[in-house]
Amino acid sequence: MTDAPPTAVPAADPDLVAALRPITAEEWPAFGRAMARVFGEDPSGPWVDEPRPTAELDRSLALVEDGFVAATAGIYSLGTTVPGGVVPTAGITWITVSPTHRRRGVLTAVMRRQLDEVRAAGTEPLAALWAAEGSIYGRFGYAPAVWRGGISLDPSRVRLRADLPTCEGRTTLVDVDAYRAAAVPLYDRLRREVPGNLARDARWWDRRLRDDKEDRDGFTERRYALHTAPDGTVTGYASYRQKEGWSPRDEPEGKLQVTDLVAADAATRVALWRFLLGHDLVRELTSWALGSEDPLRAMVADPRSVTTAPSDAMWLRLVDVGRALAARRYPAPIDLVLEVRDAFCPWNDGRWRLTGHPAGGHCGRTDRDPDLVLGVEDLAAAYLGGVSLGTLHRAGRVTEVSPGAVALASTSFSWPVAPQSPDAF
Repeated sequence: MTDAPPTAVPAADPDLVAALRPITAEEWPAFGRAMARVFGEDPSGPWVDEPRPTAELDRSLALVEDGFVAATAGIYSLGTTVPGGVVPTAGITWITVSPTHRRRGVLTAVMRRQLDEVRAAGTEPLAALWAAEGSIYGRFGYAPAVWRGGISLDPSRVRLRADLPTCEGRTTLVDVDAYRAAAVPLYDRLRREVPGNLARDARWWDRRLRDDKEDRDGFTERRYALHTAPDGTVTGYASYRQKEGWSPRDEPEGKLQVTDLVAADAATRVALWRFLLGHDLVRELTSWALGSEDPLRAMVADPRSVTTAPSDAMWLRLVDVGRALAARRYPAPIDLVLEVRDAFCPWNDGRWRLTGHPAGGHCGRTDRDPDLVLGVEDLAAAYLGGVSLGTLHRAGRVTEVSPGAVALASTSFSWPVAPQSPDAF
């Protein structure tokens, strides 16, 4: 789907932009088949003939030529936790271009139309997506702002530290209905503390808890555990799958895949990990759902017993630089002028004065000299506090004009809790 070299600034064909249009419910089957064709899948499941409940067809886009769906796109109306708040976000999804229409600027037209419409609506200063390929979206101003941990370990080698906190509660296995009833209010409270987490209404919880057999990759159905305090309060939950396995000598080689783990406090987290690590016959425990800075490595006696293979999760794009920067909080006071380079969305291009502190921020246009010069994708990478502007400066992507500006900006854009995105869309 690459329309130009990654370093090129794409220009959209206005005729292609105008040709894109939302689909109707009756067009969904053809639209879905077009997506499946590009991703190399066979359409299956309950939403082949009708849109899934989370679909927003009024925010879909398609390029249809003589009845053939040549490109697809969509947007979910999301709410993303950012440092100190929750910000309306355009969740970019369903992006495909048929092999018959590559190298024609179709993807560029889709990106142009989406960002123009999001800006015109004026309600979502952020856009976000999950990238099928890492080389596509940077030139449109997106950057990975959240990283998955790729945790892997052998439970037989892992010992939790003896000095970790404990609690008197208990962990029990429950059915999906009991799990959902307990998890929904706990997640809704705790997700506001972790940048990258998304708001979930009933439709998104339905999607989160779907457990179709064809999606299990040979593992069991999902299993659900709750941790409950002595007074009956649910303080944490975890979900996981297992896969049986045996060596040629009949030694156990089972696998356990953690799909969710949420805890209200450190003692609950310890209890849930103790429960997961205590499963017999398991020699490999993995999780791609947990963040790249999950506390587990700090909880074990031997840090080498836990390996990680981080990969990009959610990518961000600042649709409105001023509103996006004003929507988050800053743990250290900041007053800097940022010269932002944004060739694809020129309304962001230019100098912005950012003032912020732990209670909030303000960002507006200025003609003052800049303290930092950076691309909009670099600002997006650092926005949730998971990527340091100092690291980007060392990589040559951020230019320091005023001495000390990088140190100040890196400190102010940081956040005590690393971002995490358990919900792919």
